[in-house]
Amino acid sequence: MVILITVIHVVVCLFLAVVVLLQSGKAADLAGAFGGMGSQTVFGPRGSATVLSKATTIAAALFMVTSLTLSILSTRSSKASPSIFQKAVPVTQQKGGGLPGTIPMTVTPSVGGKEGAPQTIHVPVNQAPPPQNQNQKK
Repeated sequence: MVILITVIHVVVCLFLAVVVLLQSGKAADLAGAFGGMGSQTVFGPRGSATVLSKATTIAAALFMVTSLTLSILSTRSSKASPSIFQKAVPVTQQKGGGLPGTIPMTVTPSVGGKEGAPQTIHVPVNQAPPPQNQNQKK
């Protein structure tokens, strides 16, 4: 599903770039070269929508939809990452055999490119040092 939407997204991006580059600017006439607007309307001359402008609108809408879809799908699939607003990772209760001030961690050692059996080790938790008194002289 993600691969299909990614392929559609890339195709829409390329199509959108080509369609935008094919369009002529709004001030492409001789009056635009000298700063004139071509008519006395408030927002400049407004012509009928061409095929290229309609294609640009459709491609831009598809680009937005595929971008949002890919963003939502990527955040739903990565459940392991903690929230960016979470200040500290919660420490689980120790299950026997743990020393005070340590947390269990499962590691897989590898020697010479060969992985060994997973092992659980107890890692000490770093605690913040006590604040130093600013009034003490060294």
